[in-house]
Amino acid sequence: MKKYLTYSQEVEQGMAEGKAIVALESTIISHGMPYPQNIEMARKVEQIIRDNGAVPATIAIMDGKIKIGLSNEELETLATSSNARKTSRRDLPYVVASKEIGATTVATTMICADLAGIQMFVTGGIGGVHRGAETTMDISADLEELASTNVAVVCAGAKSILDIGLTLEYLETKGVPVVGFQTEAFPAFYTATSPFKSNFRMDEEKDVAEMLSVKWELGLQGGAIIANPIPAEYSLDEEYMNGVIQSALQEAEANGIKGKDVTPFLLGKVKELTEGKSLESNIELVYNNAKVGAKIAVELNKLS
Repeated sequence: MKKYLTYSQEVEQGMAEGKAIVALESTIISHGMPYPQNIEMARKVEQIIRDNGAVPATIAIMDGKIKIGLSNEELETLATSSNARKTSRRDLPYVVASKEIGATTVATTMICADLAGIQMFVTGGIGGVHRGAETTMDISADLEELASTNVAVVCAGAKSILDIGLTLEYLETKGVPVVGFQTEAFPAFYTATSPFKSNFRMDEEKDVAEMLSVKWELGLQGGAIIANPIPAEYSLDEEYMNGVIQSALQEAEANGIKGKDVTPFLLGKVKELTEGKSLESNIELVYNNAKVGAKIAVELNKLS
């Protein structure tokens, strides 16, 4: 296993010094945003994590290796590559073996973080149960990974293009705790609220770290979701966003878009219909998650 992992100098040094490490996915860079916003966002997220006392580890696959932390040049390669493969659990062995450039999804970032001994991961929003999944069976691999891999995920809830109610039901079945950070609501990515609630509300990073530590010390397999709502000033109106998403879903159906192509299409359509406001919200919620995730990682590191 170790022969497939390589570490950036910063991550290697951070680990040697016993610092808190925070994993970051790379699909948000390759498939989530256009260039140059993607590289600007990636660099700023890393800096926010450093500013809050932890070490960033952006994860991607290059040259047959799982990279735990990327150099500036590697980040640039990923941000400008037109053929980076969106890599979920099923794709990981192929992408490593074929030496393609792979951008890690939430599920794959969790796998790679766990292999590297990293317990904290910051992203935008998790995948989940897609609307209409009762006929399409379109359910994100993120949920199974959360059920089995010991990595906590700080996110702004689930993307509002999903069926949030069914996503939460699935997580409950799999025993995944959903913590609302300074909120009782379960946030819906672009909006700070949704009609659904988190399982527990926690207001301090230290308390979240203690819960995670207890969970894993008890041998309870799997991760946890730390649902951190988008800051109020960047939150889009819930009713307005529901209308936008409904319109984007109808267009996806009319164009026969299915499977893993659905999410990138919908996010692009939402950006177009909101005249770019959704992209700004997306960026700001990731920055907010990075700050909270780094602080929880530092507290968790004190306990280990």
